[in-house]
This record gives sequence, C-alpha cells and structure tokens, in this order.
Amino acid sequence: MSNIHAGRLFNASCIALVTTAMTFAIRAGMLDGWKTEFGLTYQEVGVITSMAFYGFPAATILGGMILDTIGMRRMLVIAFATHLLGLILTVFAGGFWTLLISTFLVGFANGAVEAACNPMVASLYPERKTAMLNKFHVWFPGGIVIGALAGYLMASAGLGWRAQCAIILIPTLVYGYLFYSQAFPRTERVEHGVSTAEMFKAVFANPLFYFMAACMVLTANTELSTGQWIDSLLKSVGVAPLLVLAFINGIMAFGRFYAGPVVHRLNPTGMLLGSAVFATLGLFALSHAQGWATWGAAAVFAVGVCYFWPTMLGFVAEYIPKSGALGLSVLGGVGMLATGMFQPVIGRWFDDNLAKANLDGLTEEAANLAAGQATLSNVGVLPIVLILAFTALWFWMRPAVKAAQELNG
Repeated sequence: MSNIHAGRLFNASCIALVTTAMTFAIRAGMLDGWKTEFGLTYQEVGVITSMAFYGFPAATILGGMILDTIGMRRMLVIAFATHLLGLILTVFAGGFWTLLISTFLVGFANGAVEAACNPMVASLYPERKTAMLNKFHVWFPGGIVIGALAGYLMASAGLGWRAQCAIILIPTLVYGYLFYSQAFPRTERVEHGVSTAEMFKAVFANPLFYFMAACMVLTANTELSTGQWIDSLLKSVGVAPLLVLAFINGIMAFGRFYAGPVVHRLNPTGMLLGSAVFATLGLFALSHAQGWATWGAAAVFAVGVCYFWPTMLGFVAEYIPKSGALGLSVLGGVGMLATGMFQPVIGRWFDDNLAKANLDGLTEEAANLAAGQATLSNVGVLPIVLILAFTALWFWMRPAVKAAQELNG
C-alpha cells in the first residue's frame, strides 16, 4: 500500500459523500416546488422521492457483491457518471416520469459512492473502523448543512429548484477530479484471504446480521425520512425548515467528528441505545414545538440520530468482520430500501392528516402545522421500538464487548 495516499483517498471520499448529502438536502426543499409545478399530490411526491432510496440499495447491494471483482475505481466511475446524468435530467425534468427516472439515477449514484467508500475507509484504517467511519460520515450531515444553506439562500434570492439542483454538479466534478489517477487499496476480505463463501455466510447465515438489518430499517427511517420531509412538515412552525435541517446536521457533523472518545467510552451497542432514547425524545418534542422551541427539539433529535448510520456500519465491521464489503453494502442498502418504501407512507400520512385538519375547519397555516406535527408523532414510534431492540442487543453483546476491551487493554 506504499503508493496509496490514504489521506487523499479519504478526503476525496468525503467530497463524494458531500455530493450525496447535498442531493438529499436540496431535494428536501424541492418537494413543494414539484407538487405545485406539476400538480402532484404529496403521495405522488413521496413516490418520486422513494426512487432515490430504491436506487441507493440497488447500487450498494450490487456493488457489495461485485466490488472485489471490479475494484473501487470502477465503482466510483459508475457513481460519477450516474451523478452527472441524474442531476442533468433533474434540472431539465418535464414532469412526474422524468423526475422518477432522474431521482432513481441520483440515488443509484449515492449508493455507488457508499459501496466503494465505506469498504475503502475500513481498509485504509483497519484499527479504527468505527471511529473513522464516523469521521467519514461527518460529511453526510456536513453536506446537508451545505446543501440546506445553499437551497435556502438560493430560494431567498428567487432561484427555483432547477437552479438549486444544478449547484450539486460542482462537488460532483470535484470528487471526480480528486479520485482520477489515484491508486486504490484492496478490500479487507481480499487482503486477509477471506473466501467469497465465508463472506456470504457471514451475511446471509448469521442471525446477528439479520437483527442488525432489521434495526437498520428503523434507524434509517428515523433519521432520513424525517430529514427528507422536514421542509413540508415544519413549514408552519414559525422558523425556516431548511435552517432547522442545517442546524440538526451541524450538530450531527460535530458529534461524528469527535466520535472517537464516545466510541471508546460507550462502545457501539451503548451508542446505539443512547441514540434511540434521544431520537425518541427529539421526535416527541418536534411534534409539539413551535417557534423558538423548535430549535431545542431539533437539537435533541440531532443528538439522537447523530451516530445511528455510521455506528450501525461500524458494529458490523467490528463484530461481523468476515461480512466484508458485502456486509456494509447490504446493511446500507437495506436501510435505504426501507426508507424508499416509507416515503409514500409518510406522504399518505401527511395527506390524511392535512385532510383531517381541513375538515376540522382550521386555517391553511394551522392545518399545515397540525398535519406536520401529527405525522412526526407517527414517525416517533420507530425509535421507541429501537430502544427495546438495542437494550436486548446491549445485554446480548456484553460478553463480546468485554472480551474486546480486555484484548485492547
């Protein structure tokens, strides 16, 4: 690995993750624009947004299976090409079907980035997997901050959703340039001689992996579905929703950057349990907050979802190491697939809650407020289930965690 520049590869991976995050953040501010311009219902908007979450697992699961064969370079070429095509198609979209296809392509590109970069980070830093995966995933909330602020400022300047989408081409071109001509490491599975059969067995014949995949369904939706709909759900609380999104993700970025001491103190299972408790409290608070109180509720929610995604990946990398790139890709793919399936559900909840509020004779602003808060209450059931699941996991993993701590001194 003497000709491999770990720092450059890590930095380029972070820019690629910024790109995926900006697609998420700026799309969150597009939903009402799509609804108005093309005469869609919120459920139809939910179907469109779900395509990004279907494209992601299509790329990560496929990528996890073939990454060892085609290599990280080719996977990142695929990511770059589909980002370019998907973003350009979105900018020139003419209606429901164009948005559907372009959103799928962008989601596929996002998944290809994760399929290559998560195993790359694990390979570059084998002794600090969870800490470095958290540090890498700083740039998902970091990119959402960038995207949310860019979207807010552009919207304030009168620039529409097409111009906001076009700005994502900038980090796309940057990460494509940074990866160009770099040497890439081999995956850990190849490096350590783990057979393909052992890798598949570690994923598909392991009850612990299935348990973590089921939990990933809930952690991903708690974090990503709330963020994706935040502009619509909080539009009548008295503060700018995209600024709230930026605030949440700013806290998440800070927390992930300094994840190392937290990992050392709590271990992954303790981090996940604590995260579920704070996420539950945060969603409950958001479903009742208005005005300045929204910022406090958002801060609690941010602490809750901060460590979910990277710690789920870090747990699998540490405690199911033979799962390799496939394990990381399948776990991320399951989370995104479930999130995609959940988008029309949230849209339908919002439509139904809005209709109920209108029947109650509320004004438009009051109806939007009531519907958004009711929908957040519905989502709040997910982390409650996670508290129970991660409590069981904490007790189950205590012997393994203790043994690992004793081994590491």
